Amino acid sequence: MELTLNQKLSLIQKEFKASKSKFNSFGKYNFRSAEDILEALKPYNEKYKVNFTITESMVESQFLQFPMLRSVASINDDLDTITASAIVGVDLEQKGMQMPQKFGSASSYAKKYALGNLLLIDDTQDADASNKHEKTAPVDELKWLNKNTPEFNKAIEYLKNGGNIATIEGKYKMTKVVKDELLKVK
Repeated sequence: MELTLNQKLSLIQKEFKASKSKFNSFGKYNFRSAEDILEALKPYNEKYKVNFTITESMVESQFLQFPMLRSVASINDDLDTITASAIVGVDLEQKGMQMPQKFGSASSYAKKYALGNLLLIDDTQDADASNKHEKTAPVDELKWLNKNTPEFNKAIEYLKNGGNIATIEGKYKMTKVVKDELLKVK
């Protein structure tokens, strides 16, 4: 008896494993990218006679303050299609990135989370959900970030590699002078 697409997807969700091949040097953690997920899916195309696709579009609304991208991950066979989506904002204020990189970064996140929704990838097992620098501690518990310290230098490198100031603010307290210095990084 031929499996339905729902049954195929259920089996893939149960069997699926994607390695975390990327490393974030600022947060000191490994994470999986959309490319890691797509690469790990390739064997299932033949095994279950399915195809995975991702489409992207801009979210249009007069009420949006910044651009939003929608990514739709799909699995299909000859008879049916199942989709899951994710919507992310494009951070136009992101320092150290050219405009194509800002959209590319948002696109990568949208793809990753659309695939995660389709495949039931548990975010608590993924570094983007569990890394320490993304969790904001109460301000009283944060350490001060001071200029000319190893932590400050790491923050500068993080920003140069496309990181954002909000992540640093979630990890450290900082004076306006220190924040202004970090905002100069491109």
